[in-house]
Amino acid sequence: MSIKNTLYGGSLAVLILASASQAAVARDLTIVNFGGANGKAQQVAYIDPLKKELGINILNVAYNGEQAKVKAMVETNNVVWDAVEVETADLGRGCDEGLYEKLDWSKLGNKEDYIPEAIHECGIGTFVWSTVLAYNGKTLKSTPSSWADFWNVEKFPGKRGMRKGARYNLEFALMADGVAPSDVYKTLATPEGIDRAFKKLDELKPNIQWWEAGAQPVQMLAAGDVAMSTAYNGRIDSANREGQDLKIVWNESIYDLDYWVIPTGSPNKKLAEEFIKYASSVPAQVAYAHEIAYGPINKKAVEQIGPELQANMPTSSENMKNALLSSYDYWADHGEELDQRFSAWSTR
Repeated sequence: MSIKNTLYGGSLAVLILASASQAAVARDLTIVNFGGANGKAQQVAYIDPLKKELGINILNVAYNGEQAKVKAMVETNNVVWDAVEVETADLGRGCDEGLYEKLDWSKLGNKEDYIPEAIHECGIGTFVWSTVLAYNGKTLKSTPSSWADFWNVEKFPGKRGMRKGARYNLEFALMADGVAPSDVYKTLATPEGIDRAFKKLDELKPNIQWWEAGAQPVQMLAAGDVAMSTAYNGRIDSANREGQDLKIVWNESIYDLDYWVIPTGSPNKKLAEEFIKYASSVPAQVAYAHEIAYGPINKKAVEQIGPELQANMPTSSENMKNALLSSYDYWADHGEELDQRFSAWSTR
């Protein structure tokens, strides 16, 4: 999930310079996440308690999901990030390319405690999140209920915010075109299905305002720049806690997980394992859920979260009714080619 704001800028030289002083801060542990409300929640639930427990310095760094930076660190043996939050597609690609350590599950807790989707040879899920249809309850006069409504600019005039990329948008386009969530990946498995999704996106293209950072949909909705937007459910929840009146349509949402990985060659591998184990524990998962509306991956933590919080999470039974789990296998197999096609399509 990309909540975008990097502290490292675009220069790889910074990474190299940072590694030069690595020996001097050998006990420091650098945790990298997508920043924003998520980063703040992790600071409260994971980082501050573990700093106190272990008596070490833990740095909380935000990034933009840039796997090129991880690749550069690993290939130059200058790894200065120790535990990194990644999205599903990057988990598979990075694991295949040898960018992430294969996890030793004996050091990370009991696999049986975690939901099945959280288990991967190179990563462990950290939370369940959804990309949803969101709108401003103060400015939209009618109530949308589906992606078909999102595409209906006559009934719901105004711009539409969408994350710039193939993933999720192709699925949303097919659902807007009448494909049931359960049939989306069967349809996308064919060339005709992919063409159908892009054709549907063509219809909406003149009305799309692209976003890349997770904060942008909230800002665009609050300012009235768009009538509706795709958005991360946790971002909407955080904005509402601060006084906004943004609404979520859970119908036909797409849910997914973010994962913790350890870049290959991290000098703090043992401490990174300690961090991941703690972040996956019941107390940490419950604390995180109280800070932001993302679902726990620890099954025992789910049992300790009350119905009021559960109602705003992707993992509630009500919100899961007509939701779609993003296909790890599909995007691992087709992500690169579809990203290239989307990039070419978006610039036409």
